[in-house]
Amino acid sequence: QVQLVESGGGLVQAGDSLRLSCAASGHTFNRFYMGWFRQAPGKEREFVAGIRWSDGATNYADSVKGRFTISRDNVGNMMYLQMNSLKPEDTAVYYCAAGAIVVPFRIKDADYWGQGTQVTVSA
Repeated sequence: QVQLVESGGGLVQAGDSLRLSCAASGHTFNRFYMGWFRQAPGKEREFVAGIRWSDGATNYADSVKGRFTISRDNVGNMMYLQMNSLKPEDTAVYYCAAGAIVVPFRIKDADYWGQGTQVTVSA
């Protein structure tokens, strides 16, 4: 059974950096697409970044392009989201997700979800 566990959230100031991690287990992920979504209070969950596990091809939401970088470690089954130049509008619960290889990777394409990690960016 696939398990996804996020870590690395916290409280930072605008302009700071933070790295989120997602530990994946319970499957071989070469035929998966994995990504990060976020949900701010009172808003719908939205796609942030995605990566095709087999070759590392990436995709980003326009709002984070140039600031966030998604990566994965095939050996350790880890996925990361490096977030730089954080803004208050990046405040949200960030979720790790895995599913079929579909680009763009939408909420309905994710079969597995982590429990989420809170990121709060103060002005």
